[in-house]
Amino acid sequence: MRATWYVRNGPAAEVLEVGELRDPEPGPGEVRVRLHASGVNPSDVKARAGNRKVLWERVIPDSDGTGVIDRVGAGVDSSRIGQRVWVYNGQWERPHGTSAQYITLSSALAPPLPEGLSYEEGACLGIPVMTAHRCVFADGPVAGKTVLVTGGAGVVGHYAIQLARWGGARVIATVSSAAKAEHARAAGADHVINYRTENVVDRVRALTGGVDRIVEVDLGVNLAVSAEILNPFGGIAAYATVGKPVPELPYQALLRKNPTLRLVFVYTMPDEAKAQAIAAIERWAREAKPQFAIAARFSLDQVVAAHQTVERGEKIGHVLLAPL
Repeated sequence: MRATWYVRNGPAAEVLEVGELRDPEPGPGEVRVRLHASGVNPSDVKARAGNRKVLWERVIPDSDGTGVIDRVGAGVDSSRIGQRVWVYNGQWERPHGTSAQYITLSSALAPPLPEGLSYEEGACLGIPVMTAHRCVFADGPVAGKTVLVTGGAGVVGHYAIQLARWGGARVIATVSSAAKAEHARAAGADHVINYRTENVVDRVRALTGGVDRIVEVDLGVNLAVSAEILNPFGGIAAYATVGKPVPELPYQALLRKNPTLRLVFVYTMPDEAKAQAIAAIERWAREAKPQFAIAARFSLDQVVAAHQTVERGEKIGHVLLAPL
């Protein structure tokens, strides 16, 4: 099979290779997926750069993808052969991810692709949509509540807006530019705040008085603002903290509100949460006509450019590879 891999951590242009590897064979409880699309996420490029050390002979990067099951291992019903599926956690604690023509992995990590979704759309579901679902719904329904999505134009934020609206919430999103504001509104945000030109606390108070849930893209940087605008018994679900890797908790400001602070890491979230997310994604795809934004498409031979596009952080939407 054609694949891309690295044998050591480092810059994309220095460590990523493309070539031929032996086709994998599914083991017990596994399926083999002939991949049509692979999603390149920030966590994938960070792993290649060095935040996850190389523990195997080589690493085929990326965790998300879509394709068709063409073989099954012992214990997997043969009726799965020919099924269109989406793949998540492809390269978590294992060497071979989705930047290849084939991947073998646990049957549970390859749910059926919801009807009506293309292979490209399905490759967007894993890390971004499952993270967004966990952030929005882990602490209960959001119907009638106000949800603030920070970084509303990011890939997780884009789906958090859509899922919160689907769940019956009023949604406020923060962004950093006019183009990102347009993207967040198109996803369904009721109100959009440009945090570079507006005071977030003043705008939220003027709009709603406060928010019930916060889907947080940069916990450390935004904690002080969150403490001011979070309603009593509200919750913060954070999936990243980039600007301040060691957050300082405004304890006294939050204490009387009895809030919930939840950290969300999709790779290791409980199996029950993964099952809930998969079931909800199927319903959401059927009921809500979700929006998917594809920022750039690359072939396997262009994998270096794909990783560099994600690292620059300027794109709006997903970066996809076509392994075929």
